[in-house]
Amino acid sequence: MAEWQVLPVVRRWLIASEWRAYPGRFFTAVLAIALGVALGFAVHLVNASALGEFDKAMHAANGSADLTVRSANAFGFDENLYPRIARLPGMRVSPVVALAGVAEGKTPVSIDGVDIFRWLGAAPVQDADNGAGADAFGDFLVGRAVRVSSAVLSATGRRVGDRLRLDANGHTWSVRIAGEIPSTDGRASVLVDIAAAQWRFGSLGRLHRLDIHLLPGTNAAEARRSIEALLPADAMVADAASDRSRNEGLSAAYRVNLDMLALIALLTGGFLVYSAQSLSVARRHAQFALLRVLGMERRKVLAQVLTEALVLGSLGAAAGIGLGIALAALALKLLGGDLGGGYFMGDAPTLVFAPWAAASFAALGVAAAVLGSIVPASAAARLAPGVAIKQAGDMGDPRRRQRSWPALALLGAALLVSFLPAVGGIAVFGYVAMALLLAGGVMLMPSLARALVAPLRLAPFRNLPFRLATERLWGAPSQASVALSGIVASTALTVAMAIMVTSFRGSVDHWLDDVLRADIYVSAENGPTGGFDADAQARMRRVPGVASFDVLKETPLQFDKQHPPVVLRARVMAGTEKHLALMDRQAAVPEGQIPVWVSEPASRIYGWRPGQRLTLPLPGAPLVTVAGIWRDYARQHGAIVIDDAAYTRLTGDGARTGVAVVLAPGAQATDVISRLRAAAGPAYASATVSRPQDIRRQALKTFDRSFLITYLLEAIAIAVGLAGVAATIGAQVLSRIREFGMLRHVGATRRELALMLVTEGALLGLVGGIAGVALGAAMSQVLIHVVNPQSFHWTMDTMLPWTLLCSAVAGLVVATSGTALIVGRSAFSANAVQAVREDW
Repeated sequence: MAEWQVLPVVRRWLIASEWRAYPGRFFTAVLAIALGVALGFAVHLVNASALGEFDKAMHAANGSADLTVRSANAFGFDENLYPRIARLPGMRVSPVVALAGVAEGKTPVSIDGVDIFRWLGAAPVQDADNGAGADAFGDFLVGRAVRVSSAVLSATGRRVGDRLRLDANGHTWSVRIAGEIPSTDGRASVLVDIAAAQWRFGSLGRLHRLDIHLLPGTNAAEARRSIEALLPADAMVADAASDRSRNEGLSAAYRVNLDMLALIALLTGGFLVYSAQSLSVARRHAQFALLRVLGMERRKVLAQVLTEALVLGSLGAAAGIGLGIALAALALKLLGGDLGGGYFMGDAPTLVFAPWAAASFAALGVAAAVLGSIVPASAAARLAPGVAIKQAGDMGDPRRRQRSWPALALLGAALLVSFLPAVGGIAVFGYVAMALLLAGGVMLMPSLARALVAPLRLAPFRNLPFRLATERLWGAPSQASVALSGIVASTALTVAMAIMVTSFRGSVDHWLDDVLRADIYVSAENGPTGGFDADAQARMRRVPGVASFDVLKETPLQFDKQHPPVVLRARVMAGTEKHLALMDRQAAVPEGQIPVWVSEPASRIYGWRPGQRLTLPLPGAPLVTVAGIWRDYARQHGAIVIDDAAYTRLTGDGARTGVAVVLAPGAQATDVISRLRAAAGPAYASATVSRPQDIRRQALKTFDRSFLITYLLEAIAIAVGLAGVAATIGAQVLSRIREFGMLRHVGATRRELALMLVTEGALLGLVGGIAGVALGAAMSQVLIHVVNPQSFHWTMDTMLPWTLLCSAVAGLVVATSGTALIVGRSAFSANAVQAVREDW
């Protein structure tokens, strides 16, 4: 029969027969690819869905404005800016007072004070009075009524015509509902006449936003430049593109971190494919040699193995896309659009399918499988038929020294790459360094296996199974490295994430010890209400049992349109070392200058250093001097601390949102808490009182929630790794049936063979565990000292989870030795004569 008729049949038979013989090994490889694709695709879908919901909310808030001038703080900018910009040619400008408020003391709402005649064109108010009376619109114009969205009516139980209590900016207003405003995004919003909003909520002379619509023919770039020339320090101009960029920046580092970890999990799957294909090729040496003798060319042998990998990758990619959609839907339901990271608040967004992303992640899955098969495919193509047809096994000369320079070159490259800066705020080269470490560590396995096993060959043990096991591992390093590649890859990824999470959690725990110095913390639950006024503070300060009383006010400041706001924290700063976890010595601040202390994330994002002067985007654009940098794990996008008295002097704001109390000796916390609640007064009945242990428990709970996906990645890596270990060792044992038959012929008992296999498996697990832990520790340092500072802007101290690391090594030893024994019992129970009946 002609070659062109025989060989296609043979190629199909090679794939089908191999997969029927060892389904577990190939199922594990497909599962590893599928999980890597699924995790990366799910993260992408969740984030795309969250950003889509965020964009809708921003569009609903800004309407169809081409450009928007926003206040850089919560106090607004001088309203005199409005006529100056309105006089610029080619634009129509609408002023807005935008406040965060609370309806009926419980429902958060956005309050928009607008010039209704300018606003009508973009979002018309419903003309129907809905029973509110014929003069409802007139009442709105003179500030005696408001219009609300259906979400407000639903949440408060009010109807058109009822009265509604609004709290915002420290002021309360009871007003009649004149009607509904159309709302398609489900936001709880209140529409107020702009003059009424300024008067009722203490914002006279201030505006928070200018919505700018460009007239036809107006150049947007020139209009932006004209506007920017007029802006004070406490205002900035933005458009839809910059808003989206900033919104994406909210979760970019967190999203990319999860994506990269998912891709490293996919890389681990690639190593498992390499392990499965290497064992498959080694087992079929004689078959490939026979096909070569019958006329199959080298390139067709190469294509045969790569075709198998392509099928594996395609199956894994298809399963991964489907699983990714399911995981994304589940994550949106359980964690919301922030995946537990706390970036996007509100209801869970609707899942949005991304076909291009699906194709990209599927291609990555197929590529991982194919790349993982290149080495074994090349080895199969290079086989010498005359030697391979006799099933030579590991055909490397055991006396030849293993080449380690390629692996060392990769490890050196990883070290050099880790020093490169971030790209667009993302630690791209940090993840590249981790991939290089993983590849270099796996390539180093033959040399490392010999180095670790060599001392055991010199041990004065005469035990036959032990001697056979050590000699085999030392004499067949390439086969050992194949088994170890999947073990090391999965163990290293698990260990790296475990050390990073343990270090981060431990550092947060120690930081909480530094900052939680008071006995009781009282906070205004509804920040928009203004917090505790001066009278409430005085009453609380006089409560019996209060030894020390400190106040806090937090307000957002936006320094540029590319980054999210920085939190300005006002507190009494006498004795700074008692309040802040300073990272270095303070800089001397000249007399007459206002000192501030910036957090580590703020310092890294904006490049602020001690002694540097900067302008705060507050009314009057005050200049301040950076006195020091402090460690802060609560605010990823930065915080600035300023003395309480200086804050009041600069802003005129005397309300405070938080109170910290140190108890007098002998005072009972429960009694003091009751008195503080009473002293806060009826206007602040919703204040939250917490103890340090409550705050610590909630903080660590939030931390664990934000790393829930990371824990999932760890669990998956462990499960896939152990499955890969079982499949790999099982395949190696089954491929040695004739070896066991020969040992039985020369007198070895079944018990001795069992002990030999248990010893081999235990040594493989021990070597793989030690190498995986060492490699994972190195990768964790990249995560701790490169990825986290560059992506999340904070540092931490390395803390090793010794119990987990020892358990990982012990678990691998048990898993590998147990698998070898279970599979080996069926292998060496075969008839010794039948096992060696073929020509060796």
